[in-house]
Amino acid sequence: MGDTEVLVVGAGPVGLTAAVELRRRGVGCRIVDRLGEPQPYAKAVGIQPRTLEVWDAMGLVRDALDAAVPLYGQLGYVNGEPQPRVDLRLPPEVPYGFAALPQYTTEALLTAHLEAYGGHVERGTELVDLEQDSDGVRARLRTPDGTETVQARYLVGCDGAHSRTRKVLGLAFEGDAFPEEYMLADVEVDWDLPSGYTVRSAHQDAGGATDDLLVCVPLPGRGRYRMSMLVPPELSVTAPDAEAAHGLEAGRAPELRHVQAVLDRLAPRPTTARDLRWSSVFRISHRLVERYAAGRVFLAGDAAHIHPPTGAQGMNTGIQDAYNLAWKLALATQGVAADGLLDSYHAERHPVGEEVVARTVRHAREGLDLQVMREAQLLVRYRDSPVVTADPGPGSPEPRPGDRAPDCRGLTGDIAAYPVRLFDLLRSSHHTMLLYADAAAAPEELRACATAARAAAHGRLNVFAVLAPGAPGDGIGVPRVHDRDGSFSRTYAARAPEAVLVRPDAHISARFPHPAPSPLTTHLTTTFAPPPG
Repeated sequence: MGDTEVLVVGAGPVGLTAAVELRRRGVGCRIVDRLGEPQPYAKAVGIQPRTLEVWDAMGLVRDALDAAVPLYGQLGYVNGEPQPRVDLRLPPEVPYGFAALPQYTTEALLTAHLEAYGGHVERGTELVDLEQDSDGVRARLRTPDGTETVQARYLVGCDGAHSRTRKVLGLAFEGDAFPEEYMLADVEVDWDLPSGYTVRSAHQDAGGATDDLLVCVPLPGRGRYRMSMLVPPELSVTAPDAEAAHGLEAGRAPELRHVQAVLDRLAPRPTTARDLRWSSVFRISHRLVERYAAGRVFLAGDAAHIHPPTGAQGMNTGIQDAYNLAWKLALATQGVAADGLLDSYHAERHPVGEEVVARTVRHAREGLDLQVMREAQLLVRYRDSPVVTADPGPGSPEPRPGDRAPDCRGLTGDIAAYPVRLFDLLRSSHHTMLLYADAAAAPEELRACATAARAAAHGRLNVFAVLAPGAPGDGIGVPRVHDRDGSFSRTYAARAPEAVLVRPDAHISARFPHPAPSPLTTHLTTTFAPPPG
């Protein structure tokens, strides 16, 4: 099929996210996967609120909400005794809660979204080797028809824990493996426990150590769960080599009787398992790649970080990897990125991967210490990133540069009678600048800021005026919304006049009280190349 701007290797949720976001921005992109067909496995099922925010911006959230089931919390049992119920409560300004969705449904939704942008997955096609220079990447692929060499400007390896991309690059993947083996099963049960709750039932020995475990995550369908259990001795085998000891293992599928035996020991209610749709044995490792990028090749998802599934962090973290990287690659391929923009991918996402690996390993060994906002991935920050302004320090208003841009509601326009969300303004493939103004604002000064910032961003910047009650709406020359109930000023601790710059991945890149054109354009040069002329 010839050359392309970006080659994405791997068509799981992470690779599909990268391909969709590139296609959505008009970037030529091919995505390949070594499997001839999508896998029909539930695998990763927990969907974090932050991922739903990402899907909102991508235009995918409505379909995902229709297909998913809510997760309200966890019911815990130890040696048959109920433990305090855990409820997943979020602040009211967070637009989405926790959800469960089988991975094959997630992949189907993303694939359909990709096809709507003119893309498709090239199946039965795997990366064999690659080489790169200052001009691009040459990838050798094995296809159903033979071999093919593809010239791409960039390559993104989303090819999982056993990543061929990572191995060809020779990058270290440091960590270790857990000794336990587990089995997964997608089954139905007939107990009367409340729906929407994960069930965790453990047996502890006299010393308090867990020696038997059952974890059940709800799935769409009546009484349907993805269950995780320790492997019985008859299914256990010698561990493979350390780096490969992660993920599903071929050839050993637990049967319904294996699942029922665990339920007989640990289920909080007597129940019968039925309708086994899929099962597998799997192992867990915890590893982190030394670098997320090498030249023009980038790693995302399990190719960069693997860890226990505690808290459903893996797939969601990988989706955010791809979401962070894609807009930067788009600016680079379009020739408008600042020289160091792509370096910010490793600078921002490697610390996130390091924290997630450490936290999930700690939770797996010591038990879950639930901090709901962190588990929801709503506290991911890039305050030390080279492409956000320096953290102004204690006492400065939050959210600060590098933080996630929170939603707020109750904004109104001049014509429409219904309120809008801030996320409605941010739903774009471009940067967004929010100019907050009150009655004392000087419209001509804000207009000059908007003009200068748009030029510095090569036109890839949307600007909105957010007007406090009494603020003059005329003269700024940009679309405007009214903060009539003060939701924006409260959520952002805004001090008029102020400019808030938000990146395409909905993280704040800068805040400027009393904005002026020169500081705005200087900041934007960390992301955008100088405009021609």
